[in-house]
Amino acid sequence: MDFGLVKERQPFEYRVGLTPGGVRALTGDGHRVWVESSAGVDAGFSDEAYEAAGATIVFSEEEVVLRSEMLVRVSPPRPAEFALLQPGQVVMSSWHLAVAPRERFVGLLEKGITTVGFEIIEDDEGNAPVLQAMGEIAGRIAIIMGSGLLLNEFGGKGMLIGGAPGIPPASVVILGAGTLGTCAAATARGIGAHVVVLDRDINALRRLQHRVGNNVPTMLATRASIEKALEFADIFLCAVAVHGERAPILVAREMLKSMKPRSIIMDLSIDQGGCCETSRPTDFSNPTYEEEGIIHFCVPNLPSQASRASTRALTDAILPFVEEIGAKGFDRAVRENSALRRGTYTYNGACVRESLSEAFGVPFTPVEDVEVSP
Repeated sequence: MDFGLVKERQPFEYRVGLTPGGVRALTGDGHRVWVESSAGVDAGFSDEAYEAAGATIVFSEEEVVLRSEMLVRVSPPRPAEFALLQPGQVVMSSWHLAVAPRERFVGLLEKGITTVGFEIIEDDEGNAPVLQAMGEIAGRIAIIMGSGLLLNEFGGKGMLIGGAPGIPPASVVILGAGTLGTCAAATARGIGAHVVVLDRDINALRRLQHRVGNNVPTMLATRASIEKALEFADIFLCAVAVHGERAPILVAREMLKSMKPRSIIMDLSIDQGGCCETSRPTDFSNPTYEEEGIIHFCVPNLPSQASRASTRALTDAILPFVEEIGAKGFDRAVRENSALRRGTYTYNGACVRESLSEAFGVPFTPVEDVEVSP
């Protein structure tokens, strides 16, 4: 099978779809891998490393796309790049189609592109390997970023997140006890912050306390408890996710009025639309803005800032699926692998995710009913 890796062109995206080690696994199985020149440079992987792994280096995105049956990329193609995609091609990426414009989704269907979303691959036990891998990294980075945002130079109120002798630490409130929230809680507590975690699932809170200890108080995420937590939070970190759907709005604009001035909201649910009414995507050219006297940080894809580590973690998570597709072909693999089936949005021009068929008003077709080429 022919696989392709392109150089990511999304601003501030420094990762690449596979490491040279991942490429070596594919070429070792007899597959061809086409890599656009300098695709891995920002993540610390040279063209020479990919060539040594058996890849063929080419010098344009167009050549990679036209030669590949399946593309593995971090950010999805931009609308201007859709023209390069070929009917029947498989594109595995962080699509986040639940928050995409309808015309983009319909365009994928009309062109017959098969889309696999990293963010919705989920096994029978509810484990989401890519989300968990990226969440582990994002949770750690978020606390590093948040500690900086508390400082005066970045608009904060001049606090030290972990405090100092005689100086109390900052209060970090985390909404969401999933992988990202748990890793953020452990990191914040490890540097001395006062940490409180909210979630609507009591079992998620139990799992979090089992990992980080009972010195991290927890609360059920009712409106009343969210309002109470906002009052004392110096950093309010949103880590809420619903697989394949838009994040719910849990913090209304009026609720910000109870927060201390120049406190910080870090909405890391922004990839899926954000869970604060006042959230809108930002990037590192202008990462923060102020609403109701509160500093907002809503930068998606934090793991891209640790591009080498994140690319390695991403490869570890997706390579088993990529290898299975290479060995069986997509048509057989998607029917035999339930996690891959859950991770597929569109398949040969059909919408195979029911929640998106309802959201976009298009017909839903179960994977097993999709017609495939002989």
